[in-house]
Amino acid sequence: MVTRSEENYLKAIYHLGKQGTVAVSTNAIAEKIESKASSVTDMIKKLAEKNLANYIKYQGVTLTESGRLAAALVIRKHRLWEVFLVEKLNFTWDEVHDVAEQLEHIKSPKLVNELDALLGYPTHDPHGDPIPDKDGHYTPLKSVNILEVEPGNKGVLARVIDSSDVFLKYLNKNNLALGDTIKVLDFEPFDHSLTIETSTKKMIISNAVAKNLFISQEL
Repeated sequence: MVTRSEENYLKAIYHLGKQGTVAVSTNAIAEKIESKASSVTDMIKKLAEKNLANYIKYQGVTLTESGRLAAALVIRKHRLWEVFLVEKLNFTWDEVHDVAEQLEHIKSPKLVNELDALLGYPTHDPHGDPIPDKDGHYTPLKSVNILEVEPGNKGVLARVIDSSDVFLKYLNKNNLALGDTIKVLDFEPFDHSLTIETSTKKMIISNAVAKNLFISQEL
C-alpha cells in the first residue's frame, strides 16, 4: 500500500522529471513539496525499498515503471475530480485544485473508473492538462508557450501551467479563459512582456504571466 505522503512524493518526482524518467535532485523535490532535504532523502529510500523509485546518491532520483504508474494514477484522479467539480458542482477553475488535492488520494479504482465514465471520458482537465487513462497513458497536448509565437500569429489558449487560485483569478479578472483565441501583437525585448489581443480587448501581459500560457496554433 502506498501512503498519501508517498503518493505526494511520487507525483512531485513525476512532474519534475518528465514523467519520472529524468533524474531529479533531492533539493528540487524538497523545494517542490516544501520539506527538508534530509526528510526527502529518508522518503526516497522508502520508495526505493518499495521498488517505486531509483536513487543513487549525488545523482538524483527517477521513478521505476511501478512508480511512474502510481504517480500517473494519482494525477489521473486529481484531474478527473477537477473536471467533476467544474462540470457537476459548478466550481470555478480557480477553486478546484486544493479540493482535488484531497480527493486524489481515494483508493477505489472502481470509483475513479465510474467517475471517468460519468464525465464522458474527458481527455483534459479544466486547466488544459492531459488526463492519464487507467493504464497511466495520455496523449500530450500539441501546444506551445505563447512566448514562442511570432508577433502577428495567433492561437487558442489550450493550457495554463500555474493552477494557483491567485493566477487563475488574475486570468478571470482579465477575461482570459481556455478556448479563447489570442493574437500576439508585439514582444518587448526589455522586459519580455507581450502585447496580445483577444476577441474583447488588447492588453499587455508580463513575462511572468506569459510563461504560464500555452496555445494551440491548429486553428
